[in-house]
Amino acid sequence: MPIFMMFGNYSKEAMKGISSDRTDKVVTLIEKNGGKVISMYAVMGEHDLVLTLDFPDQESALAVSVGLKRLTGITFSTSPVVEVEKFDKLIAEARDI
Repeated sequence: MPIFMMFGNYSKEAMKGISSDRTDKVVTLIEKNGGKVISMYAVMGEHDLVLTLDFPDQESALAVSVGLKRLTGITFSTSPVVEVEKFDKLIAEARDI
C-alpha cells in the first residue's frame, strides 16, 4: 500500500482539544478509511505534527486529510512518499527516455 506523510499545524482552537481521547479518534478515522498508522510524532519547527500512514490509495489519504481537519481543527498537508531505492530506479529509467 502507498505510504503518505501528513504534516499538521495546530490552530489556537485545535490546541484546546489536545487529548489522548482525540488521538484515539484520529486513529479510528484513519483505520475506518483503510489506513494504518506507521508513526505519529509531535515536533517543533515548521510543523506541529508528523504522521506516517499507510493507505490503500490516494483517495483514502485525501479523505482522511479532510476528515482530520473536520474532526480536530488541525490543518494537514498530505504527501505521498517513495522509498529512495525506488526513486533512484525511477530516475535512472527516466534518463533513458
